[in-house]
Amino acid sequence: VVVNPLLRRGGRLHDPVAAAITDLRADAVRFVPWLPYPRLAVAELEPPTAERTSWDFTLLDPLVEDFMRASGDRPVMMDFSTIPAWLFQTPEPVAYPADPDAVTWTYTQGTELRPGGLKELADYYARVAGWYLAGGFVDELGRRHESGHRYRFAYWEVFNEPDLEHKMTAPQYTERYDAIVAAVRPVAPDLKFVGLSLALPSQAPEYFEYFLNPANHTPGIPLDMISYHFYALVDRSQTAEHWQHTFFDQADRFIATARYIDVIRRRWSPQTQVALNEVGTILPADRDSKFADPATFPPPVIPEEYWHASGAVFAYIFAESARLGIEVVSMSQLVGFPTQYPSVTMLDWNSGAPNARYRVLELLRRHFRPGDRLVATRNEAMYPDTLVQAFATDRGRKLLLVNKRNHPVTVRLHDPVA
Repeated sequence: VVVNPLLRRGGRLHDPVAAAITDLRADAVRFVPWLPYPRLAVAELEPPTAERTSWDFTLLDPLVEDFMRASGDRPVMMDFSTIPAWLFQTPEPVAYPADPDAVTWTYTQGTELRPGGLKELADYYARVAGWYLAGGFVDELGRRHESGHRYRFAYWEVFNEPDLEHKMTAPQYTERYDAIVAAVRPVAPDLKFVGLSLALPSQAPEYFEYFLNPANHTPGIPLDMISYHFYALVDRSQTAEHWQHTFFDQADRFIATARYIDVIRRRWSPQTQVALNEVGTILPADRDSKFADPATFPPPVIPEEYWHASGAVFAYIFAESARLGIEVVSMSQLVGFPTQYPSVTMLDWNSGAPNARYRVLELLRRHFRPGDRLVATRNEAMYPDTLVQAFATDRGRKLLLVNKRNHPVTVRLHDPVA
């Protein structure tokens, strides 16, 4: 769930979003106040001075409150991913729009923290954690800020796609992860922490080698879980006839990457769990609309075949991930719209109606649960255009079928061999 104006109270998708989260009843739903809207994502937009601080949760609080209410008793994964820009060394102070609903893609500037910035970074996140988990915090000037919030988060993810945002190296990320975890843990000792959150895992093997090696961490810092992302991409000349091949070819390459990552994980830190917490597909027009004026840019026309193909890719990744023993697989994203990756959405950005991507996730959530056992399933030679995976559950036998092609496929179910 990426924070954007459509989710705000009074926004046209506020109620459909809440209903979609509540109805799905999924575990580890990930909530990300993200960089395009600094006023909706950052609680301290200006550096503290000797006289004042700029702490303000007025815009962020309603988003968190409504998400937590919609989630009910389900465990959630929180990622307050956007770092205050003033913590970094930049040629000029980083500007951000006065309008909280105005989009900007230039907020995450700088790679090196300012002098003393590592402690300030850790303290910032400890105070955000204190606000939501412990009723409040004491600011840089010794003043107490009371929130009244005492939520329980299951997971705290440290940053989003640091290989792109602020272009952190593996040692930089690891140092910052350790500092934040050390500062946040005393606020909520039961929290599990999620590291890495890489955008391009196949291009960054050094992140996994470095981060998963306990010798590169401060003693006592937990490595509870790592995360990374996958999006299948197509070029402008491709149609549904191409998507049926391109999407699944890229999915196969991603799963091959996941196998290599798992070898690294088992060698350095076998107790660490794994989350694929952004899985989706992206059409080329999304990149065109990213910097366009929404008032003049024509809304995208996305055929139904695309949503079906994208849903099938997620089901395919789900099955292959289950075979690898990966703990969390998350569809990205609940709400996209023009300028905000419309082809990645699970809800129609005008009506809020679920599309085929949401329905696929709903089916998987309904029929498969943690603890279900995978059963050896022989289908590749007979049905090369499908994925077929059998599960034994306490609710009976289940079969997941994924058609990878844009035409009907007939699958014959044989009686089990005694």
